[in-house]
Amino acid sequence: MKLLFDQNISHRILKLLTSSFNGSTTVKQERLVDCLDKEIWNFAKVNDFIIVTQDSDFNDLNSLYGFPPKIIWIRTGNLKTQQISKILIVYLDEIEKFIEDSNYGCFEILTLKE
Repeated sequence: MKLLFDQNISHRILKLLTSSFNGSTTVKQERLVDCLDKEIWNFAKVNDFIIVTQDSDFNDLNSLYGFPPKIIWIRTGNLKTQQISKILIVYLDEIEKFIEDSNYGCFEILTLKE
């Protein structure tokens, strides 16, 4: 599963993920930090990445242009990198189902604070 982590998620996340996420990279590693969201979206599309982000911008692009690329939108507020990696691992089965389902372009992960 090839994930492309948006710049709002630390590049250090790659060290925390399991082998299920091999082939993943970050906007920083791909030298896309100063690029527009549309350029990052196009990069993900051409290179078969799923974008992981904490903001709505890429979902907005999918609404305008369709998908791929698919989006994993983590809507949990500010979390540490380790917490984000744990969320992805916990939701691994659901993410895999989402990737295989051609009907959906955005997988939202929402947790409410108590």
